[in-house]
Amino acid sequence: MASLWRKHQQRLRQAASLHRYSTKNPSFSCTAFAIVVLAAAASLWLYLHTTAGARISQFQARDAGDPTLSNVDLGVESGNAVARRGDQGCDYSRGRWVYDPQRQALYNESCVDIFKGWNCVRNQRSNAGSVLRWRWQPDRCDLARLDPAKLLENLQGKNIGFVGDSLNRNMYASLVCTLKQAASKDFKKWRPIGSDKGITFLGYNVTVAYHRTNLLARYGEWKASADGGPLEEHGYKQGYRVDVDIPQSTWSEAPQFYDILVISTGHWWFAPEKFNPVTSPMLFFENGKPIVPPKSPREGLDLTLKYMLSFAEQNMKPGGIKFLRTQSPRHFDGGDWYQGGKCHRSGPLKLAEVEEMFSPANKGVNKEVRLVNEHLFRAASASSTFRLLNITHLSEFRADGHPSTSAKKQHEDCMHWCLPGVTDTWNEILGALILEESVTGVL
Repeated sequence: MASLWRKHQQRLRQAASLHRYSTKNPSFSCTAFAIVVLAAAASLWLYLHTTAGARISQFQARDAGDPTLSNVDLGVESGNAVARRGDQGCDYSRGRWVYDPQRQALYNESCVDIFKGWNCVRNQRSNAGSVLRWRWQPDRCDLARLDPAKLLENLQGKNIGFVGDSLNRNMYASLVCTLKQAASKDFKKWRPIGSDKGITFLGYNVTVAYHRTNLLARYGEWKASADGGPLEEHGYKQGYRVDVDIPQSTWSEAPQFYDILVISTGHWWFAPEKFNPVTSPMLFFENGKPIVPPKSPREGLDLTLKYMLSFAEQNMKPGGIKFLRTQSPRHFDGGDWYQGGKCHRSGPLKLAEVEEMFSPANKGVNKEVRLVNEHLFRAASASSTFRLLNITHLSEFRADGHPSTSAKKQHEDCMHWCLPGVTDTWNEILGALILEESVTGVL
């Protein structure tokens, strides 16, 4: 590259010399002068093109060794569907956990919106206090603590909706408990159409609500007809009908109401105890007709995401902000939840432990997180308006942050998160992105 630059400088000097000569000698050929100038311009183009290519190659090589990264995850242009970075070039999804003994929770265990199984302080999980002392430090910036008063002021007259399975309820409860710290008692329960939970902050005219949906798409039990049909011809007798192009009724009216929508799906798509591929398979329908030959759950997930994101885009309020949240990791050791899996960790995992637990190549029980993300990244890349809320990598470290035995269930809970806990960091990132949109005038 240095030699290219030297050649370009040499051609510039030649052009300047010829220009001086031509002004003193009118008989000098203008054509010769033009040829040299064009050669100098060509050398400049070659230099810029080569150095730009080298910078791209260096960028790709730097991250080539990390199996969790994709173009979307790195923030490479793909419409608006990038692992959203701050205006200063910060990627909130990449960083490290730092222990801070002075760090306090954004709210306490008295918040009534915490599902009792997730209240690790009240349930006396042994490390419930230390879970709160870890702070996420992004690589290239600082992540500010969520200021509930500032966020509510910026949200005046606007609504936030969480759509998805119980992990989005986990996130909803975290945000509501935080915002209540700035609202005194000036709030009331109010559920928009189809929602499972909802709170309105009266002084700000802001509603935050949660809509339960496991697959995003409508689904229900299916049984073979005595009259036969395409699925019966393939030997199917029962299963679950999934209409990939029809949203579940619990959230079908949600996009029209919310200014900010956070959508997620994933865990239920890889749940053999629910959708057993032999005894109760997923059977996908499109335009009211069964898709034959039948598709796999992974193919069905891609189709569903395509239709559901398109549905949200077509029905969202003008100017509304849409996030697709990436998959939340589970941390089962020694087997899946129905196989006696446990999560007795007392602190964050090391990077090598993260790779061992989550790399699909190891075929462990927690591999679903990265498999699901492949589909989510693809869907977000195909969208011009959805943005990824990438919480996966930071959460993969936090095997210590689950209720475990303190949930007092028949099995250990190594999927949901203690509240207060890791999910508060998800909302700090969400809050930072919302405030950035407020500054740029989108909100």
